[in-house]
Amino acid sequence: MLLPQTKEREYRFKLALRIGLPIFGLILALISHTFITTYSNLQLTFYIESTILLLVSIYFIFYLIYHGFSVNITDGVTNTFSREYLYKYLNKEIKKEKKYTLMLLSVDNLYNINNLYGMQNGDKVLFEVVHWVSDFLEDKGIHKFPIGHMKSGDFLLGFRGIDAKYKTIMELMHLKMDDFKVDDMEVKISLTITDTSYSHELEYLIENLFDLQKEKNKKQLNPNELESLVVNAIKDKSFILTTQSIFDDTDKSVMRECFIKLKTQDAKLLYPKAYMKIVKKLGLSVEYDLMVLEEILKKSNDSNSDEILAISISPASLRSSSFLSRIKDIFNHQKIMFILSEVEYYPNINRYNSILNSLRDIGILIAVDRLGALNTSFLYLRDLDIDVIRFDSFYTKEILKHESIVLGYNTMAHLKGIKTWVKIIEDEKTKNLIKNIGIDYIQGKYLAPLE
Repeated sequence: MLLPQTKEREYRFKLALRIGLPIFGLILALISHTFITTYSNLQLTFYIESTILLLVSIYFIFYLIYHGFSVNITDGVTNTFSREYLYKYLNKEIKKEKKYTLMLLSVDNLYNINNLYGMQNGDKVLFEVVHWVSDFLEDKGIHKFPIGHMKSGDFLLGFRGIDAKYKTIMELMHLKMDDFKVDDMEVKISLTITDTSYSHELEYLIENLFDLQKEKNKKQLNPNELESLVVNAIKDKSFILTTQSIFDDTDKSVMRECFIKLKTQDAKLLYPKAYMKIVKKLGLSVEYDLMVLEEILKKSNDSNSDEILAISISPASLRSSSFLSRIKDIFNHQKIMFILSEVEYYPNINRYNSILNSLRDIGILIAVDRLGALNTSFLYLRDLDIDVIRFDSFYTKEILKHESIVLGYNTMAHLKGIKTWVKIIEDEKTKNLIKNIGIDYIQGKYLAPLE
């Protein structure tokens, strides 16, 4: 139960006592006085009527409190504090604690979600975001923190202590919510944080949070500038390559997944989420994939490791004759795996399999990513000639809930001679559960960091 819900129950209970006890006391005093002064003349009807009067008065008082004079402490959609009550609560906290931190959490694309999916789904997104954040912070040992709905997609959270205590947790939370979805609706989240070193006035603290949010938005590159940076980085072949180990069921590192960040001329890094849409929009998928692949093949040549290097390749590049021709020129029996992620089911399966088998013939392994997601159905498992499937992270995050689904897909894959792979393993319990299911490859920061 969220703190606002707990506080609302406490508030209503206290209000019930304030109103109910005096009235109940007066009725009790009246009955007692009558009983003492006229004890010898009381009839049975007095006792029955007194009992009924007491019960009816109690019921009537509490009915009025909860239905007639109720105070809305919580927001009806998200179960968080209403803005009015939140301000009262935070003002008391700031006066009492002196050192206090506020965090602004915003669902930046709520307007688009409401337009595309309807208000009901927009409300559902707000509800799921709030409860995900609450569960995350509870898991990190932060309990009984106030959270309230400010407006639209904006929520305000309060924590005791200075902001330095919470910045790392905030960054981790923001990272984990990078691909946050609710029923395949992509949710974009932004976070800003401030504390009472700026001011002890709640109004000024909130204004500062929104100012910080605006500054962050201003620092984001405009589309034209970003396009130019992406084009120049690909032209200059300027990027940073990092890898993460993938382990088999014996805990041996057998693969390394490759991750790419483009490097601008002023040494700033661009992450895939920021530039991949531009790469596709400008028709640079082939150039980008070849640039990355050539570097990885060089790395493979320079390494004595037996580990397979796994790299994400655009399916559009794979179906390009110039890309396939170039691969055959530069490939020299290195241990490479292509990871494919489709956005829709490709209808010409025979041609697709012909391409995949030509790559497998020269020693390149093929993996399909995000199995079980909206656009990567079991049809790929059924129809494509591949070596590995990787489950969508949705199933890994809630493996206890979806264990039977993963088990079913895993069994189907193994019957076809296809290996299975899951990522985002974050604790020993999940790791053991995944291994018990019989998954072939496991990956996550709990097992190995990015290098």
